[in-house]
Amino acid sequence: MSPLPVSRRTVLGVAIAGAVGPALLRGAPAAAAVIPPVRADLGVSAYPFDLGQVRLTAGRLLDNQTRTLNYLRFVDVDRLLYVFRANHGRSTGGAAANGGWDAPSFPFRSHVQGHFLTAWAQAWAVLGDTVCRDKANYMVAELARCQAANGYLSGFPEADITAVENRTLSNGNVPYYCIHKTLAGLLDVWRYIGNTQARTVLLALAAWVDTRTARLTTAQMQAMLGTEFGGMNAVLTDLYQQTGDARWLTVAQRFDHASVFNPLAAGTDALAGLHANTQVPKWIGAAREYKATGATRYRDIAANAWNITVGAHTYAIGGNSQAEHFRAPNAIASYLTNDTCEHCNTVNMLRLTHELWLLDPNRSAYFDFYEQALLNHVIGAQNPADSHGHVTYFTPLKPGGRRGVGPAWGGGTWSTDYTTFWCCQGTGVEVNTRLMEAVYHRSGTTLTVNLFVPSTLDWSQRGITVTQATTFPAGDTTTLTLSGTMSGSWAIRVRIPSWTTGATIAVNGTITSSPASGGYATITRTWAAGDTITVKLPMRVVLRPAPDNPDVQAITYGPMVLAGNYGDTALSALPSLNVSSVTRTTATANGASVNLVPFHDAHGINYTVYWSTAAAATWKLVNAATGLVLGIQNMSTANGGLALTWDDTGTADHRWIRITDGAAVRFRNLNSGKVLGVENMSTADNARVLQWDDNGTADHRWTLLDQGNGTYKIRNVHTGKLLAVLNGGTARGTQVVQDSDNGSADNLWRLTPA
Repeated sequence: MSPLPVSRRTVLGVAIAGAVGPALLRGAPAAAAVIPPVRADLGVSAYPFDLGQVRLTAGRLLDNQTRTLNYLRFVDVDRLLYVFRANHGRSTGGAAANGGWDAPSFPFRSHVQGHFLTAWAQAWAVLGDTVCRDKANYMVAELARCQAANGYLSGFPEADITAVENRTLSNGNVPYYCIHKTLAGLLDVWRYIGNTQARTVLLALAAWVDTRTARLTTAQMQAMLGTEFGGMNAVLTDLYQQTGDARWLTVAQRFDHASVFNPLAAGTDALAGLHANTQVPKWIGAAREYKATGATRYRDIAANAWNITVGAHTYAIGGNSQAEHFRAPNAIASYLTNDTCEHCNTVNMLRLTHELWLLDPNRSAYFDFYEQALLNHVIGAQNPADSHGHVTYFTPLKPGGRRGVGPAWGGGTWSTDYTTFWCCQGTGVEVNTRLMEAVYHRSGTTLTVNLFVPSTLDWSQRGITVTQATTFPAGDTTTLTLSGTMSGSWAIRVRIPSWTTGATIAVNGTITSSPASGGYATITRTWAAGDTITVKLPMRVVLRPAPDNPDVQAITYGPMVLAGNYGDTALSALPSLNVSSVTRTTATANGASVNLVPFHDAHGINYTVYWSTAAAATWKLVNAATGLVLGIQNMSTANGGLALTWDDTGTADHRWIRITDGAAVRFRNLNSGKVLGVENMSTADNARVLQWDDNGTADHRWTLLDQGNGTYKIRNVHTGKLLAVLNGGTARGTQVVQDSDNGSADNLWRLTPA
């Protein structure tokens, strides 16, 4: 690393004084320099706090932030400037060129610098880190010198833009992808640090984009959008919101990619075969365009993209894509390879999720996914043994996968200080400096707690401080302590995740509610300094099947994926799991005991995330009164196939896999792969029992009550009622229902190995 030269520091001091004003030079708090947007977002019902209002405290997220901060303070700005200076005919100042994706001949060169600008700006906004602030301001001053000749600013010649417009560029087709990163970084330095020189450079580069794209026909523009252009629509819409200048919205909308947006607007999944990270930034742009215009088509595009991706293209750890591409809907088990779950995609999905939740803050499923992806993939992608917090590009999900090894960037290899600079390294420095951005939200005087993270919120507008203490997800309890000036009655909302049952909330040590899972619990009262809210979210072991093969499953405990620790042992196939053996810490697979660890901690080992349950023991459920077995009407494989009693003809629909689910079990039909539940989650007697997708609802869980005589009562966790035969019917084909515990023999069942 070469330190900033004294002569350049002198120049930088003059530049900063003119660009950001005397307040910044006096060392004002980071939050004081944030430049608010001119235009408020439309359609939002909740708001995040400024980055500087939330601080992480001791825990896994703070550890990730600290390692990234070390790297941000270490990296040599002159090396990052090399490709810009070389392209614009300026002296490289004796700095060494970078390798990897920022090498002088690599087509992605100059993309990563924008990520660093954003990360430095966020480090200043969050922590008031002056080293990061100074690095950002130095880079901006030097970029301004590169741009001075013609308003263009890049690490590659402008001729490459002409080639990408004509679709004749054969070397990457990514110039606008790189320009997007530069624009986004400059915007963040302006709004978080207050550097008006960054604003000047930003507006000049945006004007250049306008000039280049305005001369293209619609057909030419849409053809060019067949390349990777990042979130150009997002950053230009942000510029419109920030400045109020409608010019930038016009430019943003030129980057609306019709062949991607049109199917999504119609709710159609046309993602198969598309390069995944080319798409997600566009969807963020659609969300931003909705908030700028109120046009519901943009909202629908973003929301449908989220629903489709999370519902049909997402692995258990919250990541998506294989070899950077979306595969067919629900194709998960068939793509467990070394190059799954590109880190960039998940970081961008977090941003899309956050944008959508602000529009619909009652939809807790958004933050259930956010938590899943953050804890398992994003946090786990960083190397905890590296003081610079380097990350993986892909996260291997093949059996025997291992982070930190693999060819080049094609596996789970760690990034390096200067020889990689992949896209995922750039998103890695960004995301690990804003890990606190979605913990708390506000709406009027209502506070929402979405994530369970050791942290402190300074709600300075109201003179309130909230301190959250937790060991989550290692522990299941978090405590919020209030301090400051309280005024009148106001509400605190806490997310109750879909993965928990039996949640409780205590105020000052007294339990006040036992909220249902999958929503928000609201506590409204006149609060006092020193009040505490203790939220307990019991966790349980649950097996989650792959959508394309229910015999391939991942083990979860609460929001965490549990990985099998195979040490240095190689695996050539998915281990065969004994599903009845699974506990929080161990399981039996291939006849041997295997330790289970949280996936985000599965470093330095070969692991498996998915398991084969095809050899799982199957059971017959025999009614004690009639001797008939539980099966599915007409051997249906559809959701809603009705459960009934029938002769034991040996068909697969009469066989059930018993899956441990905390203190309960789920019964998965061997024929259909679906699980036994209660129609419409009804709580009424005689509500029909049927099969359905394993979506985690409480009516799919059953407790076995051993009667001591070889029979069991099978009680539904949701309703407390028993699996029974309608009106005690003895004929085959009688409907199976739930019933009160009335002591009748048709409420008793024998579980017999099949």
